[in-house]
Amino acid sequence: MSKEERNTYTIQTDENLGEVKIADEVVAIIAGLAAMEVEGVSSMTGNATRELVSKFGMKSLSKGVKVDVLDGIVTVSLVLNLNYGYSIKDTTQRVQEKVKAAIENMTGLEVADVNIRVAGVDMPEEA
Repeated sequence: MSKEERNTYTIQTDENLGEVKIADEVVAIIAGLAAMEVEGVSSMTGNATRELVSKFGMKSLSKGVKVDVLDGIVTVSLVLNLNYGYSIKDTTQRVQEKVKAAIENMTGLEVADVNIRVAGVDMPEEA
């Protein structure tokens, strides 16, 4: 997708200073970073996300994240793998809260929904 084809959203307009636009991919990266900070989250859509960031850059964090913005209201969908031994209910609730707070604090956009699909559970490696 070229830069011209990306969805962008105006988050601030000031006739004296200009306007600030944000790409949907940026919102997706914010959501991915916030989700990966929650203890119990292993990866997003089967990728070793932390390793991918170091190898391929920030764009990898938007994998497994879908963002829809309509009239300044955001709906986020995440696909996650969780670590074995963590409560799915508690972990996903913390992810929802963290993603919502991160997007709202960083962009000023309102988050209506953070939908999560748990794709798998990663077992600990035995020594």
